[in-house]
Amino acid sequence: MKVLQFPLARITFGFILGIWIAFYSKPDLNFLFGLLFLSFSLFTISYFRIKKTIYFGVSTYLVAFCLGTITQVVHTDSYQKNNYTHSLSVFEKPQLLSMVIREKLKNTNFNDRYIAVINQIGSVKSSGKIILNVHKDSLNNTFETGTRLQIKGALFRNRNPDNPNQFDYRNYLDQKQIYAQLFSDKESITIGLIIQKDIWYYISKLRNTIIHNLEKNNFSKKELSVAIALIMGQRQDISPDIIQDYQYAGAIHILSVSGLHVGFILLFLTFILKPIPNTKKGALLKLVIIITCLWIFALIAGLSPSIVRSVTMFSFVAIGYHLRRSVNIYHTLLVSILLILLFQPSFLFDVGFQLSYVALFFIIWFQPLLASLWSPKYRINKYIWGALTVSFAAQIGTLSLSIYYFHQFPGLFFITNLVIIPLLSFIMVVGVLVMILAAFNYVPFLLAKSLEWSIYYLNKIISTIASFEEFVIHDIPLNFYLLLSSYLLIIASIIWFKKPNYNKLILVLISIIAFQVSYIKTKWDVQNQNEWIVFNQKRKTIIVERHGEKATLFTNDTKIKPKNNTMLKSYLVGNFSAVKNNEKLKNLAYFHRNKILILDSLGLYPKDIRPDIVILTQSPKININRMLAILKPKIVVADGSNYKAIQNNWKASCLKQKIPFHATAEKGFFKLN
Repeated sequence: MKVLQFPLARITFGFILGIWIAFYSKPDLNFLFGLLFLSFSLFTISYFRIKKTIYFGVSTYLVAFCLGTITQVVHTDSYQKNNYTHSLSVFEKPQLLSMVIREKLKNTNFNDRYIAVINQIGSVKSSGKIILNVHKDSLNNTFETGTRLQIKGALFRNRNPDNPNQFDYRNYLDQKQIYAQLFSDKESITIGLIIQKDIWYYISKLRNTIIHNLEKNNFSKKELSVAIALIMGQRQDISPDIIQDYQYAGAIHILSVSGLHVGFILLFLTFILKPIPNTKKGALLKLVIIITCLWIFALIAGLSPSIVRSVTMFSFVAIGYHLRRSVNIYHTLLVSILLILLFQPSFLFDVGFQLSYVALFFIIWFQPLLASLWSPKYRINKYIWGALTVSFAAQIGTLSLSIYYFHQFPGLFFITNLVIIPLLSFIMVVGVLVMILAAFNYVPFLLAKSLEWSIYYLNKIISTIASFEEFVIHDIPLNFYLLLSSYLLIIASIIWFKKPNYNKLILVLISIIAFQVSYIKTKWDVQNQNEWIVFNQKRKTIIVERHGEKATLFTNDTKIKPKNNTMLKSYLVGNFSAVKNNEKLKNLAYFHRNKILILDSLGLYPKDIRPDIVILTQSPKININRMLAILKPKIVVADGSNYKAIQNNWKASCLKQKIPFHATAEKGFFKLN
């Protein structure tokens, strides 16, 4: 790990730590500038007076840390004074909002969805990104990027997850600095006559032109959606079934444009630029063309974290090759991380960014060691062995992180990568050529059909591998402590494996103990947890009582199975537990000295029960005021099986009698512990 001795490595780690701390602590900007001034003063004094002491190193890392925190704050839109989050009135009542469409998102069954940038609220200039949801109409017309809109409406803040351990969509949008959504229909929208023609408009126009010309030449819709994802990084139109097949086959990474795709494009550009002589001017011309093409490709692909990382990396490689200097790949890796996070610190929290850098690091660091275990003589064996070692290195590196985020492991990943890489090479070369020609409204039949057929067979191969579901391990629980300790164990083992000695063996043993301690702590925490949860699900009543690893499911729907219910499965996996009993919903329950009355559609209840909590389900026909006066509960809970209009009446009645009211459709799940 000599790379850690490189000063830039430590500076990068300090910078990343600063971004991470600022993201979660939300510090004051003035305080940060003061801290930066003090750390820079200490750095200057130590540099000129005591350069060789520990103070110089500490001051350097402190400056890097402060720069990281300031970078995160400066690039966070909510800190801007004119950001719409500071206008409370826009969340309370409808306002006239002026905005520009920035990007088209994947539609839902009922709405067309866009990312829009707000320019004005009423007569006040404003800023910030929102998600615009427009109710679909029979014409199904969509807005193009750059369209100016005026809409009268109120913004809705992103909601917390409705159920425990569910995907936190609010946090995901916050990381993208999208803090609210707007719901409207097309009749309420005034469309501006002038299109805002910025770089996003022209990129979208180019992308749409390519897609339109391919559709016009009868390119199969199913294969076209995959081609657009592979080459232009746009996954909006891929069906959920295809995405699931790629996940189960361990090939989902190829649908996100990354280093593999950029590498193919770099090789392709290098090949077509060969006729240009390697003179001083010719080499400079090649470099300019390559870097320009790579960044145009990144723009067309939407500047996703993985594509920005890859293009930045390969740009440094191209510059190093032009300067005839040997490029230290670790240094290139660190410089690319630092530069990317300097301009877009939020990428640090993107799953794709994390996975791509971890995979690349392990390929660089661990793959040569795996490859050295065997030296095949024949070319075909060399290819197979090289592909296998790269796949295993990347998979070992991303194993813990993938399980932490997705809780599954595709057992046939090595077969998938071995089979599809040659086909993917052909698809990328032909696909880039077809897309370039399609941009000029010229789609050669033979090339287009070759691309279509190759993608068809790629999907077939992926589908076949994914059909062996017994090799896909689902629902693997992993928390943050186990994630860190597992990486400590993996890294320590590789360090020992590279050059075994006694000290490194001690490190491996310590990492094993750390993993065991993390596991024991996790088990202890789970065993001491007791929860009683009312979940939020439309038209259904689902209640779980959990004691440690054992959970009991109470429901009025006998068809509900924990393995098939995404909401329940997320909760059970996140809490290292399993449903041991499945019981019919009862009208009376007890939990930690709380008497709980559950009213169903009949609305029958004894007059002298005096419950602590009343759970209303299946829209019971009751006189809510009378019920509250008789039972006098401490809190009333309404789950997702009730009609919304009735819940509003219940809420008003509880408010009058000063009894807390919790509607899961509004506030999310209700929990006792």
